[in-house]
Parts: sequence; structure tokens; C-alpha cells
Amino acid sequence: MDITSVTSYRTARSRADLVLAPGERLLAGGTWLMSEPQPGVTGLVDLTGLGWEPIEVSGEGVRIAATCTIADLVAWAPTAPADWRAATLIPQAANALLASFKIWNTATVGGNIARAYAAAAMVAMCATLEGVAEIWRPDGADRHAPVADLVTGNGRNALASGEVLRAVTLPAAALRARATLRKIALAEHGRSGAVVTGRLDSPADGGGAVVTITAATAAPTVLRFPALPATDELAAAVAGAPGYYTDPLGSADWRRGVSVVLARRVREELAREELTSAAAAAEDA
Repeated sequence: MDITSVTSYRTARSRADLVLAPGERLLAGGTWLMSEPQPGVTGLVDLTGLGWEPIEVSGEGVRIAATCTIADLVAWAPTAPADWRAATLIPQAANALLASFKIWNTATVGGNIARAYAAAAMVAMCATLEGVAEIWRPDGADRHAPVADLVTGNGRNALASGEVLRAVTLPAAALRARATLRKIALAEHGRSGAVVTGRLDSPADGGGAVVTITAATAAPTVLRFPALPATDELAAAVAGAPGYYTDPLGSADWRRGVSVVLARRVREELAREELTSAAAAAEDA
């Protein structure tokens, strides 16, 4: 879509260039920005000129630049260190996003998170894998916040005026976990109405379990357990979670009900993998 109100365009080369004039908006992939009229936007500031490395791997985890495209992140996932089993969640989450490969090649991880839609695929992935957002403040300082806390509602985030999402870091401990995702939509090829992800940490990393609900709740719902919970305990926690909402893609009651079903399936898969791993370890011993 042409944004006819835009009269200026500039490319950011340094942090100082991110100070916005009235009417200016930051541009990375622009897939949402260009999808509908933006009458208040008179200028665009292109983040890609900053030349951020898309993906940086270290012993601490992986740092994903806000300007990294979803396609690049999905392509990286199979090359992740062998013990980072939860990297398989990345393509699963990307496929929960209603988007063609053309969108993947343009849409950015940071844009998907900052737009903060309830069904944001990168929010589901980052919230499950303990993603921490690195945020540049306009005063030159940095701050960090869990991605799960950065999204405060459907289309709302906790970024203050002038703040820029620089990167997201996924810690190695979370990436060493087992993780899976289940989703559902009212239409066969429609946007996800409920997405439930699960993570089971290795015993060396504490053995805790995390179940995250997105798309069904207006903001990410992260449920934490010291170990894989019993089926009834998990179902009660999911059913009692706050934030289920109604829109044309599903009622709040439907979202609550299907989230319980999806959570049970996530638990079953994680439990099955845990048993398989324990049996393999016993054979090796």
C-alpha cells in the first residue's frame, strides 16, 4: 500500500539517528506499516541501515537483532548447537503466523514483537524460551525486559516514547530444553485463535516446566511449574488464566476451552519425550 502522507525518508546510521521528529515512524520490515493507511505518518526512519548482525551465537545463548527477518531466523534454527533442542520451536512458531514466505522474507522479529498482537508468533516463541528484550532508551542508556512482560495487551506494548527494541536474547538453558507447540484456528488457513507452547527443562537446568498461552489471551500468559504438572493441575491452571477475549476469530469461552485441550496435548508430548529420554539414558548406563 502507498502511504500518501509520507514526505520524508531517511536511513539510520547511528543511534543518534533514531531520535524521531513529529510524524516519523521507525521502519524495519514494514509489513504491518504498509498494510493499512497511516494518516499520521509523515516520515520513515529505516533501521536496516544500522547494519545489526541478524543472529549472534555464544555460550550464553543466541542474540537476535530486531531487524532479523523471520525467514533468516527459521533458516538458522536447524544449524543451532546440537543440544539446543528447543530451537525446533522457532519454525513451529513461525508457522503459527498467518503469512506467506514473502512476508517471512520481509517481516522482522522485532517488528512482530513490538506490534504486540495477541497472535504474534515471535512473542509466543520468545515468551516460552525466556526471551529478554534489549531496549535502547532515548537518553543513551539500555534496559532489559522479558518479552512476556513487554507485551501488555493485544496491540499494546511497554515501550516508552523514544525507546527502540534492539535485540532479543534467548538463553542457552531454555534452548537446551524440550519444547513444542500446538495451535488452532476457526478457519483452516485462518489466523491462530489459540496457541499453546510448552517447555520442559533438562534436569541439569532444574527440570522446571513452562506452558505459555498466546493468541487466546490478550497478553502472553506464562504458567510455571517446578516439574511437568499433572494433567488436571495443568488444565485447571489454563482454564483459570486471565485475559481470554472475544473477537471475530473466536469467543473467550471457545479460546479457554481449546487452550485446555491444546495444553493437554503439549503435556502429553513433553511427557512422552521425557520417558523416551529416560529409557535411552537407562540403556546407555
